[in-house]
Amino acid sequence: MGFKAVPYTDVELENVTEEGAKGAKIRWLISKKDQATRFAMRYFEITEGGHSPLHSHPWEHEVFLMKGKCKVVCDGEESVLTEGGVIFVPENAEHNFQNIGEGELQFICVVPIMD
Repeated sequence: MGFKAVPYTDVELENVTEEGAKGAKIRWLISKKDQATRFAMRYFEITEGGHSPLHSHPWEHEVFLMKGKCKVVCDGEESVLTEGGVIFVPENAEHNFQNIGEGELQFICVVPIMD
């Protein structure tokens, strides 16, 4: 494929199907399907009261909050951030993202592409 330049809404919005997720959807904005070799960029929408699963894995996350109020849990620590907040989740840290505000939580999450 190569070069890609599209509105984010042109990328399919899919349900997050991992056990423990509630009201979470994802768009794989840039991924292996686009011939990306190092990083994947993902867009998440989480409904009021929803959350990602509490989980861990051997790669880090870089997150930018675009809209809403997020409680992030990382290895037992909690922090609350709003629009413009930045989150770094280290590899192997148990974490999740919770929508604790009114309306939708939206964020961009960048992760390395793992083979």
